[in-house]
Amino acid sequence: MSAATVHLLRHGEVHNPDKVLYGRLPEFHLSELGHTMAERAAAYFTAQRDAGANIVHLVASPLVRAQETAAPTAAALGLEISTDERIIEAENHFQGLSGVKGHLAQPRHWPYLLNPLRPSWGEPYRAQVERMMAAVKDHRDRAVSLGGPGAQAVLVSHQLPIWVTRLAAENKHLWHDPRRRQCTLASITSLDFEGERLVAVRYTEPCADLLANAANIPGA
Repeated sequence: MSAATVHLLRHGEVHNPDKVLYGRLPEFHLSELGHTMAERAAAYFTAQRDAGANIVHLVASPLVRAQETAAPTAAALGLEISTDERIIEAENHFQGLSGVKGHLAQPRHWPYLLNPLRPSWGEPYRAQVERMMAAVKDHRDRAVSLGGPGAQAVLVSHQLPIWVTRLAAENKHLWHDPRRRQCTLASITSLDFEGERLVAVRYTEPCADLLANAANIPGA
């Protein structure tokens, strides 16, 4: 069996002065702090490589904030960025709204609030896990084909898809309190495999010291 690791990197802070729930909307770029976070993530992966990690494959969601987060790692490690639609942000009925809580009293939104366990306002959690894990497995195998046993891939994605993928990997319920997601900006959730078997889930925050000054509006 070939060992392999897939790192799920959340994008950095987004420039979003109007506090829009941006979802899959285009042209939401990283802020200045977000670019710093992306550089910090690149430094983390560079240090991992220098310590012996065989990072050979880099993938990003098509959304610009993910592409911009991936760019410093691509430059630092000499990798091309592949794009995969399957690791995009979750769909959300409230996409594009600012101050979502203030809209919830409007009757036109009530049908989308009926089932928070699915959730009824957006892409089902299970659907997110299925597309994310399909991508994880494909890019894990691609990394092994490029770098042999022990190869690693980095996938730059978004908070909610990463978080529900981790919950599924840890055999936990997918429904959750969004305020308690352990998936901060530019954090890394690592999935370790032995062949097809997931053997460990690890989490690290290379930008922990930057979070106090960050605006953390979830994309979905």
